[in-house]
Amino acid sequence: MRKLRNEELDRKSVADFKSAEKLPLILVLDNVRSFHNVGSVFRTADSFLVEGIYLCGITAKPPHRDINKTALGATESVSWEYFADTEDAIKRLKRDNYELLAVEQTEGSIALNDFFPDANKKYALIFGHEVNGVHQNVINACAKTLEIPQIGTKHSLNIAVSVGVVVWDIYAKIISNK
Repeated sequence: MRKLRNEELDRKSVADFKSAEKLPLILVLDNVRSFHNVGSVFRTADSFLVEGIYLCGITAKPPHRDINKTALGATESVSWEYFADTEDAIKRLKRDNYELLAVEQTEGSIALNDFFPDANKKYALIFGHEVNGVHQNVINACAKTLEIPQIGTKHSLNIAVSVGVVVWDIYAKIISNK
């Protein structure tokens, strides 16, 4: 077994990325404070051809060197928009027929492994602040909440890790149903 060189990875150019068919998924960051987490979300969105990212409230936005440090250029490929208020982003998503899914620990949340996305629907995944999570008013606007099952003592993952886990899971389920 030999490790592949970068030139063997069949990477898309930014132009190819922009014209490629996207996963019908918008990632919404509800007041995420860490520049590095935002950069990591961009990188994950690029990896799975996510349609775009909505940055809301205090969430950092490109260009910024601390975002670029973890995004590794994904701010150039992934479409993004900034909203001063997450509720404005939600109004847009509802108007555009996205099903809103908060990723949060709530009463009645659906375990991620029990959620099976409809390949014919568009989804918006909402991730919250590193300490306070998704605001309650945002949760109230969502169709469902998804929860990543955890069995340790913390029951808390870094937001960038959570985005990776949830996006991979939804990507794998949608791709396997095509």
